Amino acid sequence: MEGLTINQAAQTTGWSPRMLRYVERAGLVTPGRSDSGYRLYGPAELQRLRTLKELLSRFGVGLSDVAFAARMARSPELRDAVQGWLAAKPRRPDDVSAEDWLRFEQEKHERLLAAA
Repeated sequence: MEGLTINQAAQTTGWSPRMLRYVERAGLVTPGRSDSGYRLYGPAELQRLRTLKELLSRFGVGLSDVAFAARMARSPELRDAVQGWLAAKPRRPDDVSAEDWLRFEQEKHERLLAAA
């Protein structure tokens, strides 16, 4: 397979070799491999990197945003959980009075932080 090495691809695209590895780990670009296991970037990968850079610039998003969107596209369970969270409205538990709701939530957060 012919292609550019990671250093050549970095020079060509303006991405650093480190960022190219991150993009690969995030599943956004999958370069081929040489018989020796070196990454090889062909025209398809170079196009994906160029259009990825354009996407980031056009929408003012970060690479981690696109990586997360890709994870959501691959995982129906994650997508449903995020959509459910976005649609959910805050709701006071029935057994907590309105006056105690703030304290109740603060204590829950403190317990979560202590357990971490």
